[in-house]
Amino acid sequence: MAASIAEQRKIVSQQEWLRARLDLLAREKELTRQRDAVDAARRAMPWVRVEKEYVFDGPHGKVTLAELFDGRSQLIVQHFMFGPAWQEGCVGCSFKSDHIDGALPHLEHHDVSFVSVSRAPFAAIEAFRKRMGWRFRWVSSFGSDFNYDFHVSFTEAEIAARQVYYNYKTQPFESEERSGDSVFVRDDAGNIFHTYSTFGRGDEMLDTAYMYLDMTPNGRNETGPHFNLMDWVKHHDRYDTSSPAACHCHPAEG
Repeated sequence: MAASIAEQRKIVSQQEWLRARLDLLAREKELTRQRDAVDAARRAMPWVRVEKEYVFDGPHGKVTLAELFDGRSQLIVQHFMFGPAWQEGCVGCSFKSDHIDGALPHLEHHDVSFVSVSRAPFAAIEAFRKRMGWRFRWVSSFGSDFNYDFHVSFTEAEIAARQVYYNYKTQPFESEERSGDSVFVRDDAGNIFHTYSTFGRGDEMLDTAYMYLDMTPNGRNETGPHFNLMDWVKHHDRYDTSSPAACHCHPAEG
């Protein structure tokens, strides 16, 4: 395999490599500055007050959105694709979730709480969470409008029409559940505000394995048939099986 990879690359002297690297470094620095500017614009986004009282099912019974902050002022919600009748969580959302636990202590000591939310019954969520070995908090929104209000689950009428509102546009129906992340802030008076949501490929940088792969010569190597993570990603306890599970977390277009 090493020979075939080398055959696809231009082999040059150290001096030529350094010139190419410096050219790329200039582009990388430009991208870093642009990302800093976009990050600042994201933080400056206006807020929307959350008026509805959302209630979820958790390990100790009912819990409100306010209680999910766990005493902190900021909350990140992962919209995890796991429908009420599904046997297990989405493989793509699981791929992203594999990167969460290591970050939790740092987030929590920086005034940020994290929770994953799905419409599956809590018992099914908890069984899958234990199977995956994850520690992060995960609650069920079944019976709540939460997923529908944030456009990551779709009504029977939307599904029947085969047109749904997702990622800030109307698009063809692909799955009853979709993925994303939403951010909330709670002020000293207890008011909750929605500050940001992202969907599709918008949260791709949270998949740290992708960032590592992007540094390698072969990159993500998603060459078909789906041309996304569906070509290779599996639940981390299934890499000795033959084929990846179906997933609509990251369609080819983001």
